[in-house]
Amino acid sequence: MKGEGRGGDDDDNQATTPLLQSTVVASSSDEPLPPDPPLKKRTGNVWTAVAHIITGVIGSGVLSLAWCMAQLGWIAGPLAMLFFAFITFLSTFLLSNCYRYPDPEYGPARNCSYLEAVQVNLGERSAWLCGLVVQISLYGITIAYTITSAISMRAIQKSNCYHEYGHEAACDFGETYYMLIFGAVQIVMSQIPDFHNMEWLSVIAAIMAFTYSFIGLGLGFAKVVGDGVVKGSIAGIATSTAAQKMWLVSQALGDIAFAYPYSIILIEIQDTLTSPPPESETMNKASTIAICITTFFYLCCGGFGYAAFGDSTPGNLLTGFGFYEPYWLIDFANACIVLHLVGGYQVPQFSCMT
Repeated sequence: MKGEGRGGDDDDNQATTPLLQSTVVASSSDEPLPPDPPLKKRTGNVWTAVAHIITGVIGSGVLSLAWCMAQLGWIAGPLAMLFFAFITFLSTFLLSNCYRYPDPEYGPARNCSYLEAVQVNLGERSAWLCGLVVQISLYGITIAYTITSAISMRAIQKSNCYHEYGHEAACDFGETYYMLIFGAVQIVMSQIPDFHNMEWLSVIAAIMAFTYSFIGLGLGFAKVVGDGVVKGSIAGIATSTAAQKMWLVSQALGDIAFAYPYSIILIEIQDTLTSPPPESETMNKASTIAICITTFFYLCCGGFGYAAFGDSTPGNLLTGFGFYEPYWLIDFANACIVLHLVGGYQVPQFSCMT
């Protein structure tokens, strides 16, 4: 199958010639032909791919992993995170080989998106069904990003209120106003030309993700050291009924699973990479680095958060107000969450590059 619509043969990826060479002969009036559109190169490398992956994977959900650990306990919690890390690692290696067709390294045709890869390998009907699932998934993710950003913005206001009036004050604020602000920002950012070429956006968003993850980890570690005791148990939080325990465990496993995969945007990220070497080789290296980094942060944030609070672990370490002070650090961490989600919301907007 030829690569029209999926990038075609790009052995001359580093060329500086226009994207389309005009074959039209000038008319007798000798009117100049309009200039050809400029070439948009794929200049990504391992580290830009790592930044894109971390931006898309490490969300504010990392701060809820302590709650997940509290439901699963000290043995099942870490094992569940390692299990989902392995599943993600395996699936990314398989999917990266679907970028080029028919050969995973030297195939002349490129699939610029997840759906194109499904269509080429599984057929039109499977692509239609998969497209429906992907759109529903993206719809849910964008809703989660919007709500989470609003909660973090509200948490900044609540943190300042608690600091001024005390931790028992009734600091209740709405979220609708903040949702509208986040939506307006996304509308403006989505209109920026060549937005998919802005690697700096993912770099900044990845830095924000590391920042609030470090803050959550540091606050949990400081509380464990300050209290001088590691809380928690092997079986996790005890419940009154087995059905209730099963429900909470299922929620925890769902949260951990949701915190890992990025298959929906993997091929879009891979389409930003330069070649040679083959894009699949670069993507596999980037995926290995990114998954190791995210798993380390997940284990540390979840472990120290659970060790700090035990059975009273909040749903989110920064917005659930497990910590009240220093309030300025809580404010800064929540601001980092918002900035990260602003960039992470835009990562799926990558389009086919030459």
